[in-house]
Amino acid sequence: MKITVINGTEKHGITYKLKEMFLQQFNGKADVEEFYLPKDCPGFCAGCTQCFLKDQHLCKDAEYVQKIERSMLDADLLLFTSPAYVMHTTGAMKAMLDHFGYRWMPHRPAKEMFGKRAVIITQCLGAGDKSAAKDIKDSLSWWGVSYIKKCKFKLMSDIVWDRLAEKKKNEITKKITSTGRKFADIDYGKPAHVNLMTKAKFYMVRMLQTDLGKKDPEYTDYKYWKSNGWLDKVRPWKES
Repeated sequence: MKITVINGTEKHGITYKLKEMFLQQFNGKADVEEFYLPKDCPGFCAGCTQCFLKDQHLCKDAEYVQKIERSMLDADLLLFTSPAYVMHTTGAMKAMLDHFGYRWMPHRPAKEMFGKRAVIITQCLGAGDKSAAKDIKDSLSWWGVSYIKKCKFKLMSDIVWDRLAEKKKNEITKKITSTGRKFADIDYGKPAHVNLMTKAKFYMVRMLQTDLGKKDPEYTDYKYWKSNGWLDKVRPWKES
């Protein structure tokens, strides 16, 4: 199997340690490809709208964005990690997610995402772990991913692992390793279940695309949906 990891920071701190604990549960049986932000996607979205109106490959940062996308589409499991910065995900993670606006369901979602699984690991000193995870989950769910596990941690005492109380370290270690083992035991030969919320979003956008196509048959997103057969009987989570 293949795991794609998107690290919201290049720092090798507690978030990095949690990610390593999670991956260790796969016992080397997974092919892991990692991206570290901002190094692997250094540019900000300029709002040029070329990805929406024409083609994502026209983005000024396409060389970085498309490399990350290819990895995610090929992966069986997506792993996103981010410490909480001022109650939210890191700026580098947000900047990367902005580049994938064209993959949100109202535009051109990738069919591969609808059966994919994802894990989000966040940590904070006292608050922000929940909102940081939500920043990432918002994009994942609108890409079509239904199976999303959030692993959130509050450190409460310090931001350096070796200075945490043993009780806190044991508590964190137990939770992250348990989650890792559960995901290592999954049969990735079977796609994840696509929930009702994801399907509801799809059908709402399907009606929108149908209306847009009547007004402008050359509209980029409409042509994409039509070419996939989604305006007919084909669905991204099953064969026609």
